[in-house]
Amino acid sequence: MAIITLTTDLGSKDFYQAALKGSIVTLLPTVNIVDITHDISAFNIPHAAFVLKNAFHYFPQETVHLIGIDSVYHERTRYLAMRYKGHYFVGSDNGIFSLLFDSEPEEIVEINIMQDLKYLHFPLSDIFSKAACHLANGGKLSDIGLPMSQLEQRLTLQPVINDDVIRGAVIYIDSFQNVITNITKDIFTRYQKKRNFNLYFRRNESINTLSWHYNEVPEGEKLCLFGISNHLEIAINKGNASGLLGLGLGDIVRIEFSK
Repeated sequence: MAIITLTTDLGSKDFYQAALKGSIVTLLPTVNIVDITHDISAFNIPHAAFVLKNAFHYFPQETVHLIGIDSVYHERTRYLAMRYKGHYFVGSDNGIFSLLFDSEPEEIVEINIMQDLKYLHFPLSDIFSKAACHLANGGKLSDIGLPMSQLEQRLTLQPVINDDVIRGAVIYIDSFQNVITNITKDIFTRYQKKRNFNLYFRRNESINTLSWHYNEVPEGEKLCLFGISNHLEIAINKGNASGLLGLGLGDIVRIEFSK
């Protein structure tokens, strides 16, 4: 079964999302379209990368992931298609792929599909949909573009680490207002070395216990855990952690280890 996922900043109140889906089903009527999200904040590449990175591996191999972020036509913009860990990705070469992948893709092409002039400002419904449908229908990457190897690079904020302290930052706030940091489970485990810890953040708040699930504490109590993204989260059981704890994107969190 052909699957194309969509990750865009198109929202749901305009006709843009419908135009994209209509273009896809016109080209490939039997395709299964899955919305990952259309609520990425406008042009927010790190936001889109975080969401898709934590979602795509749940889909079967050969799934095509169409990324509609910062894709408006520009004479210097390259549109790419690639294969990574058995999945296909179609999107603009704007740095998102460097945030999305942990290793080099197996194959990359710069898409050379001729664009219809009437769609010049909206390549999603033309170039991207054609490339995605071609791949979802079993076509080869080499049929829609020329090989290339260099991707646009974009840096992310990384934790600052020494033996006893990890200084991280808030990188995402989900729909439940859980606060997700850039401290991964691998980093935490590597430096914890079975020691006790205190997690400090705004308003002199702290947590010193790692939970396995949200209901491990009473309703309204704060906790920290590693969610399905494998990033450290600060949450309130059935509460609004971001608002109640005063935590927003970019805010600093600090873990101190002790014997």
